[in-house]
Amino acid sequence: MKYYIGIDLGGMSAKAGLMNEEGEVLCMTRCETSADDTAETTARRLAELALQLLEERELSREEVAAIGVGSPGVINSESGSVVVWSNFHWTNVPLGRLISGYAGLPVYVTNDANAAALGEAKYGSGKGFGDSVMITLGTGVGGGIVFGGKLFEGYRSAGGELGHTVIRRGGRLCTCGRRGCLECYASATALKRETRIAMEKHPESLMWKFTPKLEDVNGKTPFEAARAGDRYGKKIVKEYVEYLGDGVANIVNLLRPQVIILGGGVSNEGEYLISRVRDYVLKHIYASAAYASLEIVRASLGNDAGLYGACAYAMARSAPCRP
Repeated sequence: MKYYIGIDLGGMSAKAGLMNEEGEVLCMTRCETSADDTAETTARRLAELALQLLEERELSREEVAAIGVGSPGVINSESGSVVVWSNFHWTNVPLGRLISGYAGLPVYVTNDANAAALGEAKYGSGKGFGDSVMITLGTGVGGGIVFGGKLFEGYRSAGGELGHTVIRRGGRLCTCGRRGCLECYASATALKRETRIAMEKHPESLMWKFTPKLEDVNGKTPFEAARAGDRYGKKIVKEYVEYLGDGVANIVNLLRPQVIILGGGVSNEGEYLISRVRDYVLKHIYASAAYASLEIVRASLGNDAGLYGACAYAMARSAPCRP
């Protein structure tokens, strides 16, 4: 039996897991990461993390087919390089080669959002569907595309930037330089901004009951108020659903996956959010779901999606007949 190691790299910590051929994660471990460390130091630490898993299960390097890494930033998956990761000030870092040198194993690197999408597709809410798209609703809006069970990365791994599709021409300025991107309207950051604006305008809103201080506003605030019947919370939720729904409908019309998977912090609102997005999207897509069925579901792997996806990526890239 062959084993695979997945590493989910983040700005403050990294998590690694050991998976068998059946897709079972046997053990996990983690370590701290820091932008103050050099790329070489980070790579060595990640390699040590992987080797810890082997020691724990008393396995040799020969029993491991490959290591997969999900990393933030723009990734060239063919070379295993991080082209740019602004948070760590990395430019053209050969992360795969560095980790491989320390660990003595083949290493394959993809974007962290792609890894999460692949994890959900293979082992989470997308299991059983051949074609899936995952959209993560966090500080920004990310995602990944899996068709025929294979991760779609685009030319030079630069595709799948779902958050930077425009849903409102001439709209809010995005960090990417364009205006009106989905990320400007459907991210948790955007949701919190609109909530604060509404709270300042309407001191009578129940949102103040759930979050007495503006600096403590989070993605839950308008949903809690909406559930309690607050008209202003309901208005924010309705507008958020419509913005997100327009973005999802565009993706569906373009790609027509079998399932849309919503992840990230905002997705924790569960069916209160998912059902509303589902209803909106099904009314606004081109071909009806009666002809080409469409599911819209919540991600199920939580913070482990990237780790599962990194393992799956290692499995796919190291296969004799690479998908």
